[in-house]
Amino acid sequence: VQLQASGGGLVQPGGSLRLSCAASGRRFSANPMGWYRQAPGQQRELVAFATGGGLITYSDAVKGRFSMSRAAAKNTVYLQMDSLKPEDTAVYYCKGVKGSVEYWGQGTLVTVSS
Repeated sequence: VQLQASGGGLVQPGGSLRLSCAASGRRFSANPMGWYRQAPGQQRELVAFATGGGLITYSDAVKGRFSMSRAAAKNTVYLQMDSLKPEDTAVYYCKGVKGSVEYWGQGTLVTVSS
């Protein structure tokens, strides 16, 4: 099982990025999946989480600016990030859950700076 995160990069404040997380090896279309981030010197934190039934919740820090979605046929989840702020700078990770096992992607760096 592999989760491949991509789409990170350098963006100016107020800009947008879309992250992708493609799963291979097993299907995650009906399983919980989430996006997390870890800023330098900080603990990893939850950004957005989708239950297997499709309910999506967001952290207060990103609510109203970020949007998580799934493309079941592609076994992929996305994180659309708008109105980015310097404090959004972090390595972003995706996670998939099957039963009691968590699968993590390798992370993609998002840098918000002018």
